[in-house]
Amino acid sequence: MVSSKLSNSGAAAPHGAKRLSDVAYERILEHLFAKKLPAGAFVSQNQLVEMLDIPVAPLRDALRVLEVEGVLTIHPRSGIEFVKPGLELTRSTYQYRTILECAAVKVFAETASDEEIAALLTQHEMLSEAIGRTGLDDQALAEIERLEAALHDSIIGALDNPLINSSYKRMHNYLRLVRLDRKMTPPLAQRSLNEHMTILKACRARAVQGAEDAVRAHFEAALRRHMGLY
Repeated sequence: MVSSKLSNSGAAAPHGAKRLSDVAYERILEHLFAKKLPAGAFVSQNQLVEMLDIPVAPLRDALRVLEVEGVLTIHPRSGIEFVKPGLELTRSTYQYRTILECAAVKVFAETASDEEIAALLTQHEMLSEAIGRTGLDDQALAEIERLEAALHDSIIGALDNPLINSSYKRMHNYLRLVRLDRKMTPPLAQRSLNEHMTILKACRARAVQGAEDAVRAHFEAALRRHMGLY
């Protein structure tokens, strides 16, 4: 009985199992990203308990973490207000990415193996060609997301810094919120892939400054694309 109570509170869990507070954290984000919980929503704690099928104690733990991360605001005796993406969040997210990745890509350009760079570049080229032939279907959209993560995670990973990795992961939650209303079209997809390939070609040439310039240009273009939503 003791272990069950600990697990329900989110304080402990059997070896290899997730704490309920971690499950609650993930479910909240999943509902946000799937638009089951609208961005900007104002809900009660009881509504979240019912929606997520999570006990109150671990839910509170998860909400406190998400409040620190800026995803929501807890209003005592009132409810929970989720952040609604807008100009400021979009601008701040891309500014943060630019600062981190401009530093990281210089390390990536110097240290990444030829094989890693070539593999990423080939995958981008193949997807670009496929979109040019058949357009943008669900499979292509999923592959765009995969390559987006593969490239940017590799760049950040070059710093080999656990604190930055953790911070970047939290920032990615903001990015997914900002992208909720994004409408991807074949021209936009091709443009983004071409920007990625410019980064990778600079890295392949070991052109450190060129890689940094390409990352900066990519984020400036991405920010302009997102700003068009507001």
